[in-house]
Order: sequence, then C-alpha cells, then structure tokens
Amino acid sequence: MRELSLHILDLVQNSLEAGAMIVKLEVIEDLAADVMLIRVSDNGRGMDEKLRQLVIDPFVTTRITRRIGLGLPLMDMSSKRCDGYLKIDSTPGQGTIIEAKYRHSHLDRPPLGNMVETIKAILVANPTLDFSYHHTVNDRSYTVSSRELADILDGVSLTQPDILVWLHEYLSDNIANLYGGVEK
Repeated sequence: MRELSLHILDLVQNSLEAGAMIVKLEVIEDLAADVMLIRVSDNGRGMDEKLRQLVIDPFVTTRITRRIGLGLPLMDMSSKRCDGYLKIDSTPGQGTIIEAKYRHSHLDRPPLGNMVETIKAILVANPTLDFSYHHTVNDRSYTVSSRELADILDGVSLTQPDILVWLHEYLSDNIANLYGGVEK
C-alpha cells in the first residue's frame, strides 16, 4: 500500500471483522525522536498465540471471501524496511492492539496519506462504532471521537450532505493545525 492511511483502513476493517465495537486509533509523530507510531486498539474477539504468529503470513487469513491477507504482512515489511517494527498484542475475548513504528525520516517510509478522508470513511461507514482518533505531532495533539461528534450533531446523521462538508472542514482544519496550519 502506498500510504499508511490505507493500512489504517485495513486495520480498522480487521477490527470490525473481529467483532469490535470500540476502536481507538493513535498516530504519533515525534520529529525530535525521528519516530512515527501507529497504534490501533480494539475490543474484538482477539487472537490466540498461534494465530497471532501466523497473521503476518500473506497466505493466512481468517476471511472466507479470499484466501490471502496482505494488510498485516505488507505493514510488517514496510515498518521493518524503515528501521521499525510491527507488534501485535492480542488476548482471546479481550481484543487486539496493533502497533507499527517507523523511522519518520526514512526515505522508504510511506507517506501518512489523507487522514481526513480515512477518518471520514471510518466514521460514515460505521455509524454504531465507538471510534476515537488521537494524532500527535511533536507538541500538538488533536483528538476526535464518534461520541463527541454525535453530541455535536445531536442526532443528525453524518451522511447528510451538509454534514459531510462540515465534517471534512472540521477534520481538515484540526489536522492541518497539527502541522502548523498547513494541510498535509
């Protein structure tokens, strides 16, 4: 995948397919430490040790619609190529935490990608998901959650055209502020 945001979409989809009702996404960019960290936590069904070891094999998948799963193996490969790692912590019945670390300045690190569209897609496509997104760039942080948005919108659906425009601007402005007001 050319952008990390596409990996993030894949990880959230994995969480949903594992029955998660709560998904937390964290993106941490620490330029002084030269680190980019992506963490997706969920309360899905989790994995036992054997499956956890197997999921980074592209020919192992729990999906029944296709015989291969490339998301985690590709993320594992790209993180290692960039002086990082992919770590999977999972407990059956309690959920999973996927953490990918990259050297931020590494020449081969995929760009983060369009986080505005990624977050919008997750929120709009999964109206019952308890989703939170926390993004830190050095000393600046931004957090948004589906609960917060539900309170702001007071029962109005995210799929309404005017609300989609508002959501795009809301996310764009806040994410741009992480980078000093410049859209990434």
